[in-house]
Amino acid sequence: MTFTLKYKDTLEEKEIPNDNYSIKDLINELGLSAQTVVSKQNGELVIEDTIIQDGDEIQLVQIIYGG
Repeated sequence: MTFTLKYKDTLEEKEIPNDNYSIKDLINELGLSAQTVVSKQNGELVIEDTIIQDGDEIQLVQIIYGG
C-alpha cells in the first residue's frame, strides 16, 4: 500500500508502514512540526490525526509567518 507525498518541490511515492499510519506520524517521520505545516489529503484540508489510505495524495504546505 502506497501514497503520494507532495512537499515543497518533492513528489514521491511512499509505503504505508501500518494500518493506523496518520498524517501526524508522517510529519514526525519527516522531522517537521505540526505547527508549521498544513496538511491536505486528496485536495481537502485535514487534521493530523487523519489516517493515510492506499492511493491517497498527501500534500504538506509550509506555513510562512513573520512580523
